[in-house]
Amino acid sequence: MKTLLSALVLAALSCAPLARAGDLVDLRVIDRDTGATLPTYARDGRVFVAGTPGHRYSVRINNRIGERVLAVLSVDGVNAITGQTASPDQSGYVLDAYQSTEVTGWRKSTSEVAQFNFTALSASYAAKTGRPDNVGVIGVAVFREKPLDLPWREGKIANAPLADRYTPPAPPAQPASPKPAPASVPPGTAEAETASATAKSTTPADGLARAETSANASAARMRKPEESLGTGHGARETSRVTYTQFARASSQPNEVVSVWYDSYANLIARGVIPQPPPPRRFVEPQAFPGGFVPDPRS
Repeated sequence: MKTLLSALVLAALSCAPLARAGDLVDLRVIDRDTGATLPTYARDGRVFVAGTPGHRYSVRINNRIGERVLAVLSVDGVNAITGQTASPDQSGYVLDAYQSTEVTGWRKSTSEVAQFNFTALSASYAAKTGRPDNVGVIGVAVFREKPLDLPWREGKIANAPLADRYTPPAPPAQPASPKPAPASVPPGTAEAETASATAKSTTPADGLARAETSANASAARMRKPEESLGTGHGARETSRVTYTQFARASSQPNEVVSVWYDSYANLIARGVIPQPPPPRRFVEPQAFPGGFVPDPRS
């Protein structure tokens, strides 16, 4: 039997829509800086979520059936427990019947993870370890448990270390940078700025022209592609698990559930999220527009 990890704490289920519902497990992506379950967008048989650069996120997995399952979690093509290039035959999380667990980062030990956070593809953990080709997708390979010939003793813990532990190559040296914010400060927080403007009287036509220009510029910015999102190797935090044993009922996953992600602007540019309608043109009626009385149109 292969040594695997079992989550200790049950996560409360949210009433928000599911990111992806399978027969065996449900998969959701949670923005940890807002607490919201990210809404989903369907396109070409795939499900997408829009991440916010700099925000931390977690992957919530809910076991829908009345038996234990093994969930092998892949983020950007990398096993979130071992750091190996992901494959279904690797280590994963074992969920009890109807259990839900929330995975908040790359596992560093049985008591600690490095937080998942949305970042530029070039700054993602996968890219920094030389594996950028599969950045932008989160997947879970799910296995049912093989029935045991002898009664199983719950709580039996294996003493073996993580199977096939992988140590990724050290990232290249980075130039000195300003001291980062404390871990308790959410990444991506921007310092507020203030600006003053002098009020100026305008005609309705002038105001309309400026409003349309601003709306068009905003829409253009939303359509303009930017660097794709990836998942960074963030600050350390406590996340405790224990070892357990799990025998797979088959060598192939019983189910694979995947969710793709990118920034909101990129998903609009890719046609995944429908573009907002253009602003409605409205001209304020004038009581005295001038001129003579024209003939009515026939």
